[in-house]
Amino acid sequence: MTAGTMEVMNDDLAALSARIDRTNELLQRMLAEVAKTPSTHAIFVDAGYLYAAAGRLVAGTEDRRAFDLDPEGLIDALIDKARTIFADSRLLRVYWYDGARRRIHTAEQQSIAELPDVKVRLGNLNANNQQKGVDSLIRTDLESLARHRAISDAALLGGDEDLVSAVEAAQGYGARVHLWGIEAPEGRNQAEPLLWEVDSQRTLDLDFFKPYVSRRTAAAYEATTGRPTREDVRFVGAQIAAKWLAARGRDALVELLPGHPYLPGSVDQDLLVEAEGLLQYSLRGQADLRRALRDGFWEHLRTLY
Repeated sequence: MTAGTMEVMNDDLAALSARIDRTNELLQRMLAEVAKTPSTHAIFVDAGYLYAAAGRLVAGTEDRRAFDLDPEGLIDALIDKARTIFADSRLLRVYWYDGARRRIHTAEQQSIAELPDVKVRLGNLNANNQQKGVDSLIRTDLESLARHRAISDAALLGGDEDLVSAVEAAQGYGARVHLWGIEAPEGRNQAEPLLWEVDSQRTLDLDFFKPYVSRRTAAAYEATTGRPTREDVRFVGAQIAAKWLAARGRDALVELLPGHPYLPGSVDQDLLVEAEGLLQYSLRGQADLRRALRDGFWEHLRTLY
């Protein structure tokens, strides 16, 4: 082998070594960027399961006509629960799956759809008031989000065995699926095959749902002066914020601000109960007034920071 040939080979090896070093450098930078990217979670709610199981647990009936459910308050509580469980993760959104005749939103479904970070997806409702197509919607969304790496974790509130395929599809793309259930007064309200497939499961108990479900024949508050205006409710929210800040101080405010526009479940529930007492009017199921209440609460606190 001539000296010239050796020199060429050495140059080629040097060039190859440089390319390998460059590739390793790029890989290290990519891994560093991935490490800095926060994980993302989403919450998937089968409203049919939610209404049936929570209604039976709190009101003793699965008939939606027999009880009131405060979806806005409950969704906030679910978001707060997820924030506690997935502490180092950010919320993508809440997916709310329900049935409607000809897939036309009811007034309640419309109010839920208007909530921030909530996506309402409707299946059909047949003549027997049975949902059709909801499970396939859940599977489509779970699989798509997992395939595109939009989520790393999925909290699924449901119990139907037909959801097994949705869980398997999401897991096939690397997402972890966590099943949330509702305490059953007796027996079990979730299919065993579904429990076997998920990565983890937890049960939300009576105390979790009590603030958001009530029988219609036993309303907590009587509307004696008619429905308050949004400005009335906003003003009450500001009043309660002033009282809250005086009692807890600025350190508590500093802890609360990063969560804007959401309130921790305990703070939100205290706000609701105190506002209803001052207004002498029930805000359960009144999505627009609940938003006005929180707006007033936040506006007062943020002007002081």
